[in-house]
Amino acid sequence: MYQTFYRDQTQFYVAVDCIIFGFSEGRLSLLLLKRNMEPAKGQWSLPGGFIEAQESAEVAAARVLSTLTGLDEVYMDQLMLFSKIDRDPGERVLSVAFYALINVADSNREQVRLHNAYWRDLDDLPALIFDHPEMVHSALKRLRIEASTKPIGFNLLPERFTVPQLQALYEAIYGISIDKRNFRKKLQSMPFLVKLDEKDKTSSKRGAYLYSFDKERYEKAKLEGIHFAL
Repeated sequence: MYQTFYRDQTQFYVAVDCIIFGFSEGRLSLLLLKRNMEPAKGQWSLPGGFIEAQESAEVAAARVLSTLTGLDEVYMDQLMLFSKIDRDPGERVLSVAFYALINVADSNREQVRLHNAYWRDLDDLPALIFDHPEMVHSALKRLRIEASTKPIGFNLLPERFTVPQLQALYEAIYGISIDKRNFRKKLQSMPFLVKLDEKDKTSSKRGAYLYSFDKERYEKAKLEGIHFAL
């Protein structure tokens, strides 16, 4: 019955697009698809798809991420709606954009390749279709804002990491060099960063102590007025 309420209104398609950031070897990267369908077949695009009848936008984005990376628990946040009339040459398509942060090593490499997807350096991206460059720009801007006041950056790292790895991550996010002494001083004021009794010796014989991010300590610290800030 409700289907007749809006019969005089124009109908169009609604999709999701996912801006998936990764971090590897000290650099930020983006997961892109080489399209195997029209329109724009053979060109580079962000991963995405249409929202199915029984899905919310969030469920659709999670499905795209799981199908592409093999990961079900991924940090994901809605970015914004992209709705320019001519944004897609195929039909009138609105797209709800989400950005996600994952540790590249956790993704299923075979599954990524199966879907004709590739990790590309954020500083050396190929030309992207439609309004996808605008999506990437907006997602990077949001990441830079939120990473300074929320511990979301840890989603890009393995569970155990070194201070140099953490500093390299934030240098990659903001595109700047960070003073090592000041960075370590800030970390020491965060009770939710736990120093482990293990060292990573892959870069030197002396090695660097490993750390982990404790979510429970973080939630407790917030109640005590201690917040994440870099």
